[in-house]
Amino acid sequence: MRMTRTKVVVFVTAMIFLSTFSFYGYQMLNAPNILSTHNGRISRSIVYLYIPKGATFKTVLDSLERHDALEDKLSFAFLAKLMGYQENVKTGRYKLHPDMSNKELLYMLRAGRQEPIQLVVPPLRKIDNILRWLDKQLMISAEEIEQAMQQWQDTLRSEGLDSTSYWCIFLPNTYEVYWDVPAPRLIERMLREYRRFWNEERRQKAKAIGMTPHEVMTLASIVQAETNKADEMPRIAGVYINRLRHNMFLQADPTVVHAVGDYSIRRVLKEHLTVDSPYNTYKYKGLPPGPIGIPTPQAIDAVLNYELHDYLYFCAKDDFSGYHLFAKNYNEHLRNARRYQRAVSQLLRKKNE
Repeated sequence: MRMTRTKVVVFVTAMIFLSTFSFYGYQMLNAPNILSTHNGRISRSIVYLYIPKGATFKTVLDSLERHDALEDKLSFAFLAKLMGYQENVKTGRYKLHPDMSNKELLYMLRAGRQEPIQLVVPPLRKIDNILRWLDKQLMISAEEIEQAMQQWQDTLRSEGLDSTSYWCIFLPNTYEVYWDVPAPRLIERMLREYRRFWNEERRQKAKAIGMTPHEVMTLASIVQAETNKADEMPRIAGVYINRLRHNMFLQADPTVVHAVGDYSIRRVLKEHLTVDSPYNTYKYKGLPPGPIGIPTPQAIDAVLNYELHDYLYFCAKDDFSGYHLFAKNYNEHLRNARRYQRAVSQLLRKKNE
């Protein structure tokens, strides 16, 4: 009888232990533990977890703690060990939802199911800045991107690009990529986007105006630096094409700024015009060797679809709208320039009164 009671006690104790362990196991797997709103905690929005190259499980754990994302650190670490994640950390950018369970997060991290980023490529005035810009947005470094570009040189040359225009494959736009995309794969992706943009129709338009895509992008970069008004770009492009066809100096101030290398210059002076550089279009005829910035698709299309007219000159309008006055001869241009100079003088006088 006593033996039977002992067995019952052992059985009941075992069942209680098993039930408790099963309940804790279920809780550990399925209960909200990530950005949990339980226990009176304030509901929070989505958090992104970045796991860099060389990260360990401790790195992941520290990052989750910095975000105050874990309700129960011990259960997460224990389950991560059981699921083999602690020895299999993958890089990436991961989207953490409020009230995720340990199981949900670990399945996502172990499988490397990361959330892509929207890679924004702006119309950078200085081409070299693209490296620093990409370095800030992606896991890969500027050095890795530059090395990858070197590896792709032969392919880029076959596209009609050279060292002055390689970076123009990064056409200003927004691209969906993974944060940890390898540098060679990024270059491959951008080259694919570049080829898609420079389709047969655009290449034929470039050929019709006697330019290569490289030359079109060079002129587009100048047009873009002259105006931020998209509706005016085709007219300005037409001015420069007219000047090229008349064998005139382009006399584009933005190329002089590029030649000097001082992008803080607001007004090009006579001293700047003396710089001896193939980018100084006051000193050398024709297009400069390459783009002075990374042109937008809109600026490129403005050149390909330039406005047909007889204008050879332009200067800023005296209403400071950002638009320009256009002239067919130099005397008309001087009158327009004097109007603008008078407006600037009046504005300065009012500011000093």
